[in-house]
Amino acid sequence: MGSQRGQAAVELVAVLPVVVALLGGLWQAVLAGEAAWAAAGAARAAARADAVGLDARAAARARLPVRLERGVRVRDAGGGAVRVSVRVPSAFGLRLGFVSSTARFAPQR
Repeated sequence: MGSQRGQAAVELVAVLPVVVALLGGLWQAVLAGEAAWAAAGAARAAARADAVGLDARAAARARLPVRLERGVRVRDAGGGAVRVSVRVPSAFGLRLGFVSSTARFAPQR
């Protein structure tokens, strides 16, 4: 039988890329979840602002973290509903699209 010296190091080198890819995927999922959560909060703020006659876009931007404000889309969905779309930040410099949320608040005018 040959020596098994260094076997653990070889196994670590073989498994390390898989572990790094898994951690990167998990981190990207966290970033997407945070963007979805922030979009929901911004949509609620925009719907409340729209219901009382204020600027829905400004309310949505004020509710979002600075890193998510770029590329935000705020649309009136009719009937007191406002749809906010936020770009999903990428951990790897890729364009991953948007997450959206819609909130409705009865007009207060």
